[in-house]
Amino acid sequence: MNAKLKRREFITLIGGAAAWPLAARAQLPAMPVIGFLSSVSPEELANFIAAFHEGLRETGYVEGRNVAIEYRFARGHNDRLPEFAADLVRRGVDVIAAPGSPPGTVAAKAATTTIPIVFFLGGDPVASGFVASLNRPGGNLTGVTTLGADLGPKRLELLHEVVPTATLFAALINPKGSDPGAFIKNAQAGARTLGVGLEVVQASTDSDLDSVFATLVRLRAGGLVIAPDQFLYARSGQIALHAVRHALPTIFQYRESAAAGGLMSYGGNAVDAFRLVGVYTGRILKGEKPSDLPVHQSTKVELVINMKTAKGLGITLPLPLLGRADELIE
Repeated sequence: MNAKLKRREFITLIGGAAAWPLAARAQLPAMPVIGFLSSVSPEELANFIAAFHEGLRETGYVEGRNVAIEYRFARGHNDRLPEFAADLVRRGVDVIAAPGSPPGTVAAKAATTTIPIVFFLGGDPVASGFVASLNRPGGNLTGVTTLGADLGPKRLELLHEVVPTATLFAALINPKGSDPGAFIKNAQAGARTLGVGLEVVQASTDSDLDSVFATLVRLRAGGLVIAPDQFLYARSGQIALHAVRHALPTIFQYRESAAAGGLMSYGGNAVDAFRLVGVYTGRILKGEKPSDLPVHQSTKVELVINMKTAKGLGITLPLPLLGRADELIE
């Protein structure tokens, strides 16, 4: 069975599961219900949702057998997340999982103070106001965090190694996504350390990307750093195509973006983070309280370089940089 068929079947499965009437599920004895809240579409999250299911299986839960899942996908319309979160609360789900979606976590937190919420964030959940502390979250939220906004300076440094003569770089954010303030602040600090300029550009729709790259060409930016954001992540391939077309080296957060055609990625493992969200969700279903589950901090980062993209950009990468890479995609 090829990967495309597997993915199609998986998407069909979760689409059908979302349509199952809650009353029909209630006929199953003691079957708990998970609310799954996402900013993007199921097609864009297929491999991550599979990892979430893997985490659930590790704790003994299989969808349709002993747990039901109510999926809510905003498909890029974050203004719908509060409505979705409120609906999940009305339906009386046992736990809400909002992995990779800070706006979804915000919406869920605003909708309930009693139903457990499990998040995955690429930033500091304490600074974001989601938990009281990492070791003792308190309240009804816990989850997984990876290094995100604070890696902006390092990503800029890696780009500078690729194009050491560049005097201006750019950072792409989604103004309608998670709060990009910390990312911008850290990236600007990194630019000052390197003695280069940094232009912040914005995109929250597909059409915005065309104008963003037109601006970057006009500014003669030497490279582009992509902010951690689910909308931008879901368009990694589209961004990579623009970058190659305009000969602009680009660095992302997650390996999947480099695999989709980006030049480099530097960050944590998002697939494993979704798996851990599944594990925490299962543990809560078994009776553990989110206030007693410390936020899992993933501090491991990996550097991935797409050699095919480097060739397409006409770039010869420094040997020391290649030697530090955790993976070279040929």
